[in-house]
Amino acid sequence: MEGCRMHILVLSLAVFQLFNHISPCTAVEANTEYIRTSCKGSRYPDVCYDSLQMYAGEIKTCPKTLALTALNVTLELSKQAQMTVKKLSETKSLSPVETKAMEDCVKELSATEKELKRSKVELDLVVDPSNSRMKISNVQTWVSAALTDENTCKDGFADHNLKGQVEIETANNIKKVGHLTSIALTLINNYASSTKPPMP
Repeated sequence: MEGCRMHILVLSLAVFQLFNHISPCTAVEANTEYIRTSCKGSRYPDVCYDSLQMYAGEIKTCPKTLALTALNVTLELSKQAQMTVKKLSETKSLSPVETKAMEDCVKELSATEKELKRSKVELDLVVDPSNSRMKISNVQTWVSAALTDENTCKDGFADHNLKGQVEIETANNIKKVGHLTSIALTLINNYASSTKPPMP
């Protein structure tokens, strides 16, 4: 009898060790698959997945963390883009029209950064989504405004038919930020939809 109990104990330990080896891998696969599935609803699913998959361990399968991470990634890229565009705006060979368009673009990116920061802080404060509709609505409004600012920057070049190297490089930076902002907004909208209180 004692030998049987010992055998069961050894077998249990073996199974426990087996699950210890399997679980991390399975968890990572589940987390990355969750990100891939969530990204399919965005306009840029490949960009979405590529920008977020490295954070799968932190995101797990939490829609709020997914949305917050998307905001973080977008915010960091917007800061980089703002610095790049500011530097490009100081190019000596720019015409007065080009300089004005670049300066306006820097202002729009500055506004984008502020709106994304506000959104991140507000979303982070959401504890019980069913009682935080106003906060989530604020986040949706601010991220939408950030996307509008980015489009305004691009439109400024199109309105003046500016197609120089500086404008092309700036447009590429804005395009990347715009894609991530659109993705973040989609994931925030998904989070909002998943947390709507049941109908009475």
